[in-house]
Amino acid sequence: MLRDNHRHQWEKDRARRPLATRAATGATEHETGLEVRDLVFHARYREVAAPPELANAFGVPEGTPLLERTYRTRCSTEHAPFSLVTSYLVRAMIAANPDLLDDSNEPWPGGTQNQLHTVGIELSRIEERVTARPPTPGQAWELDLPPGAPVILLRKTSYDITDRVVEISEVTLPGDRAELRFTTLLERW
Repeated sequence: MLRDNHRHQWEKDRARRPLATRAATGATEHETGLEVRDLVFHARYREVAAPPELANAFGVPEGTPLLERTYRTRCSTEHAPFSLVTSYLVRAMIAANPDLLDDSNEPWPGGTQNQLHTVGIELSRIEERVTARPPTPGQAWELDLPPGAPVILLRKTSYDITDRVVEISEVTLPGDRAELRFTTLLERW
């Protein structure tokens, strides 16, 4: 799987498109070249109290209700998911649209950027921090990693147009079959 930072603009461009366009393909299909019918998708939502690190990152008091969203997507012919994704949103920011609190609405056509758009939030930038380390035993098992294969940890922080943190995602990728590509466009002199 190739994860490219151009995906974020691709997602933003689609956030306001008609439902039929958004439902036709998502970020996973875009990155893998697979069709929707080739994928098995699972999402689980739960409310959690913001621990100190997330509270600090969101700029909210510790214990603030967050919506924790756990995602697993895999090719229907494989048993390991492409990645392990846990996303956090401040519940109060999205509560105006109750559909955003219900995991049975997943996969959401247009993804997180469209979800945020439904409550008037537009993203202005996304920062991603990448590290690598040996997997935990649970990560090695869930990602079906061979012995010695590392995991790539990607922490994605999404900011709205007022510079407020509106989403934090923690993505664990299998180091033996994931590629990250970052392209930095430079303005001309």
